[in-house]
Amino acid sequence: MARQGGLLKVVGKLDDLSFYKSADGFLVRTKGGVSADRIANDPTFQRTRENGAEFGMSASAGKLLRTAVRNLMMTASDNRVTARLTRLMTDVKNLDAANDRGERHVHEGFDLPEGKAVLKGFNFNDRAILSGILFKAYALNTTTGALDITGLVPTMDIVSAPGATHVTFKAGWSKVDFATGEFETVISNAVNLPINGTSGNVALTHATPPALATGVNVFTLQIEFYQEVNGNQYSLKNGGYNSLAVIDVV
Repeated sequence: MARQGGLLKVVGKLDDLSFYKSADGFLVRTKGGVSADRIANDPTFQRTRENGAEFGMSASAGKLLRTAVRNLMMTASDNRVTARLTRLMTDVKNLDAANDRGERHVHEGFDLPEGKAVLKGFNFNDRAILSGILFKAYALNTTTGALDITGLVPTMDIVSAPGATHVTFKAGWSKVDFATGEFETVISNAVNLPINGTSGNVALTHATPPALATGVNVFTLQIEFYQEVNGNQYSLKNGGYNSLAVIDVV
């Protein structure tokens, strides 16, 4: 793989070269590699097949979590969140000590405290890390899902998006079963505050917990910025400031 230089950038194929655009810019690579049939059947590629099977499971687990929190992610994620979550799920999968290589599972890793600890603190938008946006302590009740921030002064305790006049807080509670692929997510009330020097409290609650009987409880906190114009608030959808993070996993 090489990076294209010069003023003219090319996308397409020429002989054995493929020119394409990615998040890293305009790149070029050569055609080649081993046939799919050989990888699937040749004993030489047993390790490759094992890696592929486990990678697929990790990617599926990441997609399941993204789907579970999709409504919150829509305004608070970055363009590398898929790859970052796949790597994270791979780390969780590697904690599975019950199965042989090639058959390790993400849900087995999440059965362990160490697996839950890997996911806790994950930021869906690495351009807006929660700890770099919110500078006020919060209290989460993992039995009820209630989240409280007491005495929040927006101009002092939040790094606001340019042009923002208001900030909204939401809490998510997802029950995700990585073994069956099932999930359920409930989202709290939204607390909207003007960005000024007035102290206020944020109290986020859920009407009911997720009803799914099995799985891992994933708690998230979202911070989204708005601009008020003529009495109406519009989401800034600013990728550099809207934040969504996993704050606990039980």
